Amino acid sequence: MPRKSASLAASPKPADEKITINVGCVDLGQIDLLVQEGFYANRTDLIRTAIRNQLATQVDVVRQVVASKSLVLGIQHYDAATLEAIEAAGQKLQIRVLGLAVIAADVTPALALAAIESITVLGALHASPAVKAALAARIR
Repeated sequence: MPRKSASLAASPKPADEKITINVGCVDLGQIDLLVQEGFYANRTDLIRTAIRNQLATQVDVVRQVVASKSLVLGIQHYDAATLEAIEAAGQKLQIRVLGLAVIAADVTPALALAAIESITVLGALHASPAVKAALAARIR
């Protein structure tokens, strides 16, 4: 009997955020040497690896701070239906995310103002320019 395969709809991975860093000439030369010798595919590979290694050494601190500050760790998505339900319940949302907070395109500036009391994001906030402008005073 043939097996039926279950298809799970996976959410697409959000785009990486770009950062800019300044690196001294000696450090850059050492990075280029390690890339040239084949330890890393390119400069970005080395820098990402170094960041991950440093974060791994601080994982306990991150967990403690996330727990003490009641932060959501990872990706948190807010759409119009969710915010409308919060507004209908007479509540206001305090968004606290370490990672990525996404306010969906179907959220209007008026709905965002009515349902969101404050936003604290350590990482990235994706929202329409109009929603970001409306919430500017509430983003910490």
